[in-house]
Order: sequence, then C-alpha cells, then structure tokens
Amino acid sequence: MDWLDALQHLRAEAAPGVLVTVTEVRGHAPREAGAKMVVAGTATWDSVGGGNLEATVVERARAMLASGASAPETMTFSLHEHAAVAHGRQCCGGVVSVLLEPQRARPSVAVFGVGHVGHELARVLSRLPLHLHLVDSRQDRLDPARLADVTGGTAQVHLHHSPVPENVLAALPAGAHVLIMSHDHAEDFLLCDAALRRDDLGSVGLIGSRAKGSRFRVRLREEGHDAAALERITCPVGLPGIPGKTPAVIAVSVAADLLRTLAASEGLPSA
Repeated sequence: MDWLDALQHLRAEAAPGVLVTVTEVRGHAPREAGAKMVVAGTATWDSVGGGNLEATVVERARAMLASGASAPETMTFSLHEHAAVAHGRQCCGGVVSVLLEPQRARPSVAVFGVGHVGHELARVLSRLPLHLHLVDSRQDRLDPARLADVTGGTAQVHLHHSPVPENVLAALPAGAHVLIMSHDHAEDFLLCDAALRRDDLGSVGLIGSRAKGSRFRVRLREEGHDAAALERITCPVGLPGIPGKTPAVIAVSVAADLLRTLAASEGLPSA
C-alpha cells in the first residue's frame, strides 16, 4: 500500500505512526520534495530515498513512537562521501530536509447502552477524532436510521449488537475508555464486573447515583474484586456540579469529563 493507504490502515487499527515528508531538496537526491513514507512500530510504507537517509529517518521515527512524542521534527542530510553516517553512504551530492510528523492513534471509547442518554452522548462524541463503539443488547437501539446523526460525524463508529455485551467489552482494544449506561442495572453490574477483570482499560465510568455506586461496590467486592480495583470505577460519571438531569445535560457532563481524562492520558494540558 502507498503512504495514504498506510495512514488509513493505521487509523483503522488504532495504531500510531509517523508521516515522513521530504520538504526540501538542494542539488541531487534520491527523491523529490513532497515524497512521503509512513513508519510504524514494525512496518514501513513508501520511501523517501533509501540508504542512510531512510534508515536514519526510520530509526528516529521509531524512537519518537516509543517515547510518545507528539511534536513534529525536522532532519537534514548531506548526501556526500564525507558526511558522517550510520547506515551506509549516499553520494548523490545534494542536501535533503525531511519532516517527521507523529500520527497519534485515535483513542477508543465504548458506550454500553444507546438509550436516551447514550444516544445524546454518542452525538457529542461522534464529532471527535476517536473510535466510538456503541454497544447494546437491544437491536432496535442500533438501527442505522436512528443513529444517522451519529454515524456521519468525525469519529469512526462501530456498532455492536450483542445479547451478551460483556463479551464485546472483553474484546475492546487495550486503553479503551468504557462508559456503562445500559437500560438494566443487572446488565450494568455484569459490565462492571467484566471491566474489572481487565487491567488494561483506560477508564471505566458508570451512570447512576452514589447509592447505586455504593451498592455495586459491595456486590463487586463479593465477586472477589479488591478495594484498589473498585477505585477504577467512577460513579456517578460526569463533571460534578452541573445542574440538570435531562439526557442532553448528562451527556455534555460525561463528554466533558471524558475529554479531561483523554487529555490526561495523552499528557496534554487541560483547558
């Protein structure tokens, strides 16, 4: 695949990469300005010229991926026989500058329960660059016509109908953020239990009152979850102090709190 297909592939896989672009060429060089390649953890696509230039770029790009770097970087190469190199000399005679732009993996957010609040929340989240998983045990809640105002947004939306939604939770990618708001408290409890049986989720939020959260913690402790595990579930979910209980208000509160969580997980300053 070419570099553009590679970027789309990484986005679909929720995997990070680095886009490399030749920005300037003076004299002779293997590739012209505008040539691009994509570097991922274990693969590359397209080329910016091969040889020492490309090997050094790939090495630096993977170091950026390993460190979680988000800022772009520029590298300049002199392609002559006297230039210090690490991966073989190139004697084209020119000077090449390249730009390395990290492409963050889109975060994954799963909303369990697409009722009144879940639907409003999905509307808000669909405007954000993320993988949005909508899960419901009721087929009609995931009717494409009903969710037309969600699936046309920026987010990549994945619909999951399952009579056993905890199986969907078990298959979510590592780092996914889980929001539990189904129509059934028994289903909510099973989802909380399933979430605590994974130690690689980004966050877990449960809709409901503090009383509901307390009851769930007692029952989850009876299922063998310790105090540290129980602290991973936030209930009630959403920003505190926002008045109103309509679905739209709750959705905005939950989305705002999630944005703070996403910013913290990516090391970004909060507003």
